[in-house]
Amino acid sequence: MIMEESLYIVMPAYNEEANIVSVVEEWYPILDFGNDQSRLVIADGGSKDNTLSILYDLQQKYPKLVVFSKPDTDHGTKVIFLYKYAIEQGATWIFQTDSDGQTLPSEFAGFWEKRHEYDAILGNRTNREDGNDRKFVEFILRMYLFTFFGTMVPDANAPFRLMKSHVVNKYISLMPEDFNLPNAILAMSFKKYGDKVCFDEITFRPRQGGKNYMNKKRILKIGKKALSDFHQLKKNFAHLKKSN
Repeated sequence: MIMEESLYIVMPAYNEEANIVSVVEEWYPILDFGNDQSRLVIADGGSKDNTLSILYDLQQKYPKLVVFSKPDTDHGTKVIFLYKYAIEQGATWIFQTDSDGQTLPSEFAGFWEKRHEYDAILGNRTNREDGNDRKFVEFILRMYLFTFFGTMVPDANAPFRLMKSHVVNKYISLMPEDFNLPNAILAMSFKKYGDKVCFDEITFRPRQGGKNYMNKKRILKIGKKALSDFHQLKKNFAHLKKSN
């Protein structure tokens, strides 16, 4: 273990009172892979339940837990905020996952062991347990990326990704702050523009409690907005050199 490396584990949250205690308890020990400056950072997007108050209470027990209240923000907006915060704090590594308990902390060590071989190690959900509707959405998203950017990735939006902070910084500043699909664009960018990236298989369980924030109406809205966003992002990324 190289102790000079700081690890920022970042999570967006919304209406996760059924999961948030166990998620924090399970992920907090993973900070020991990094140095004393490592943090678990969670941004709550205006939860209507007790998620935010539970998080504030958990800070008394977990001093490296940082909590932000970001009302009226969607998943992607929170993720962009969290990435920028970790970069500003000088994180060496950023690890993003979600707060719904679908991913396993026990699988983090395998990613960490590969960190000096790659700029980014991204999850690949070859066996998803969260339903066919979500699989279909992921397929459409991958087709969007191929259509707009000419790059195919095995999993565009998996919320299990270990990334060098300075590599994330190359791309995150080119995205609008309210962009809802930053992880998909990052996955595409790492592959298209020559960063060392691999996609490792992960377990992806059904959410462990509570109600899924996403529904068909919201998915359609995000998909429609993505069409215009991707057009703009293609212009923003035009100066970047494609990997040979």
